[in-house]
Amino acid sequence: MMSNVPWLTTIILFPIFAGLLLPILPRDGNRIIRWYTLGICILEFSPITYIFHCHFQFDSQSIQLIEISNWVNSMNFHWVVGIDGLSMSLILLTSFVTTLATLAAWPITRNIRLFHFLMLVMYSGQIGLFVSRDILLFFVMWELELIPVYLLLSLWGGKRRLYSATKFVSYTASGSIFLLVAALTTSFYGNEVPSFNIEALMTKSYPISLEIALYLGFLIAYAVKLPIIPFHTWLPDTHGEAHYSTCMLLAGILLKMGGYGLIRINLELLIHAHLLFRSWLILLGAIQIVYASLASMSQRNIKRRIAYSSISHMGFVIIGIGSLTNAGINGAILQMISHGLIGAALFSLAGTCYDRTRTPFLDELGGIATPMPKLFTTFSIFSLASLALPGMSGFVSELLVFLGILINKQYSLLFKMQILVLAITGTVFSSIYLLSMLRRMFYGYKLSNESNPYLIDFGPREVFTSTCLFLPILGIGSYPNLILPLWDNQVLSILFSYFTMN
Repeated sequence: MMSNVPWLTTIILFPIFAGLLLPILPRDGNRIIRWYTLGICILEFSPITYIFHCHFQFDSQSIQLIEISNWVNSMNFHWVVGIDGLSMSLILLTSFVTTLATLAAWPITRNIRLFHFLMLVMYSGQIGLFVSRDILLFFVMWELELIPVYLLLSLWGGKRRLYSATKFVSYTASGSIFLLVAALTTSFYGNEVPSFNIEALMTKSYPISLEIALYLGFLIAYAVKLPIIPFHTWLPDTHGEAHYSTCMLLAGILLKMGGYGLIRINLELLIHAHLLFRSWLILLGAIQIVYASLASMSQRNIKRRIAYSSISHMGFVIIGIGSLTNAGINGAILQMISHGLIGAALFSLAGTCYDRTRTPFLDELGGIATPMPKLFTTFSIFSLASLALPGMSGFVSELLVFLGILINKQYSLLFKMQILVLAITGTVFSSIYLLSMLRRMFYGYKLSNESNPYLIDFGPREVFTSTCLFLPILGIGSYPNLILPLWDNQVLSILFSYFTMN
């Protein structure tokens, strides 16, 4: 449906243009800047809520509320944005997590204007990517994240911030080259005039050798962002050095860009190649769950341990996408939403702990449950959510992924059992590294109020942030239909194309 009012364009451009007004705010107005940025994030909810309420239809399998404008006529490059159930769910996640990350960033006092402007630029880029229906525009929004994340890392990170920022840019930029080449090849193949519109590209067919090359090109780019082993090593370094509000954006939203691209491009456009690679994706996802869980156990740094847990949880996304079943793909998307909330919460709590204890290392912590009971309780709850406790969103998403493998009749029983054993083993390991983290942080007698005067428990801001993240985790875990109908028809549409092909 075409709209007379450019609502989607508005939600893309509003944060970045509002951020341009930050320099005119009072010079000594750090408090004003914080409230202004938070207000922008809250105001962004208004058009998003309007779009969801008035223009989104749960029973539709097609793109809704599409907007098309000419951009570069000589290249047939258009501004094409639209929403469906998958993009709508990730837009809501982006708005929610970014607002809370802005609130979590209040302790920052150095170069506060630039910091909040970069957060707003990230906000625009992430929304833009999730609504892009032009593959070249998709690439532009993909690249828009590079500079803000680099600056947020290099200016507000830890001691090894420059190394981590350089590593992030090197990995992401290298992956982006593959994305650009694959996108241009997809658009130019078979046409005298290139067609970048994703809807038009869905009707094209390619020789199987070319389709495999395109699939691998896109996959490398998404493997860096998701991340998929062995392209994951930037993530622990980045999370280990970044400020925890930046970590919330990285874990909550940035990783989901890779999963979204894998579904939107590889799954929908390159059907034959996905059928060839899906078994390998499932196997890779299962290995990733176990490998990242084992790697997480050896980490002394709290944020690095949580970062490896994120890599492990993304393994379920890969398995679900490879399963090509309704339950599996639904579980993969729900896992992205669930991890976006849980990951953001854990990094927020880890950063709050660092602010109080002045150390990120587990072997230097201990005994802080007594002086900080609110932090202990909240950290315990979100850790249990991360290890997929029944009643939490992670349990539902992982259960759907397991069911997606079991009900797929195209795989042998032996293959299914091998994948399930690996995935369940990784889940068991996750309980070990998360519970050992809680034990080393909160039990014992190492730290006390006398030895560390900063051991002050949660304040109202931290309680509010944690509560806001916990409620949807509990709500989705208790009643999954609260969110699953958002994208269920889109999943059915994807699967229909595969069934009709076979």
